[in-house]
Amino acid sequence: MTAPSCTLCPRRCGVPRGEGFCGMPLEARVASVCVHRGEEPPLNPIVNIFFAGCNLQCIYCQNWQISEPLVRPASSPSDPRPLSLEARGVDSIADEICSLLPSPLGRGAGAEALLGFVTAAHYIHLVRPVVEAIHARGLQPVVVYNSSGYESVEALRTLEGVVDVYLPDFKYMDTSLADAYSHAPDYPEVAAAAIREMRRQVGPTLKVGDDGLAYRGLLVRHLVLPGALENTALCLQWLADELPPTMSLSLMAQYFPPRPGLPAPLDRTLTADEYDRALALADRLGFLNLYTQQLDAQSNYRPDFTNENPFGK
Repeated sequence: MTAPSCTLCPRRCGVPRGEGFCGMPLEARVASVCVHRGEEPPLNPIVNIFFAGCNLQCIYCQNWQISEPLVRPASSPSDPRPLSLEARGVDSIADEICSLLPSPLGRGAGAEALLGFVTAAHYIHLVRPVVEAIHARGLQPVVVYNSSGYESVEALRTLEGVVDVYLPDFKYMDTSLADAYSHAPDYPEVAAAAIREMRRQVGPTLKVGDDGLAYRGLLVRHLVLPGALENTALCLQWLADELPPTMSLSLMAQYFPPRPGLPAPLDRTLTADEYDRALALADRLGFLNLYTQQLDAQSNYRPDFTNENPFGK
């Protein structure tokens, strides 16, 4: 029987899974399930499900160990092998993912309250059944969809009612950078439409409970890239025009060259002057809920997916 053609993400490859851009099979490949104590305080800590593969393939991806299209045999310690969950139907895959989750999970003393799906555009068809399987076990975590922003609006609509918090990147408004760095010249228009859909579902602002953790809403991330302040300015201007000043924006300084051989200026970290200028722009545009980073984030957020906990915390 011929494998179904895939049109889950904006690339709409239209070929059987494994043959398209992401290079990943239809059955789930999960690279890590771990507690992540990461960037923004309202999402810290969070239990993250990191899917292998990616529909964007940024040349500077910090998660390159697991995001490349073809999963190579783990022939060396630096070459991790994501878990491969056998395909016996979506419900079976959901149950197997649930079995990897730590316990307890959900609101309450000693429990991890947030559950994140990271880079799941090519496995978006699994998100609802996984969440429903978790609910069936009596667990009620806040569900966070952590995304590159390169998402199909049609696919995002299948998540309505199961995702509580959307955490998209907004990487580019410069089409030439989107093409050169992520092979996606249509990224600006696709991500803009995706963020509008996310806003429609959960509202334009991030809501935080008395425990300091997010429980609903939208938080947009923008990673400031070296030598790309004009792109940052375009992204922030679009967000300022599109969303209310109370929107939550995470302006990230953590870029580092994840491996040698990247073209300049991606072969260096962000300078203090570049990040200061990005912060000044955000201030001028009037963002009221702004999350920022110290430059030492460039050293602190370097995941290693050969470890049981890639973030070492």
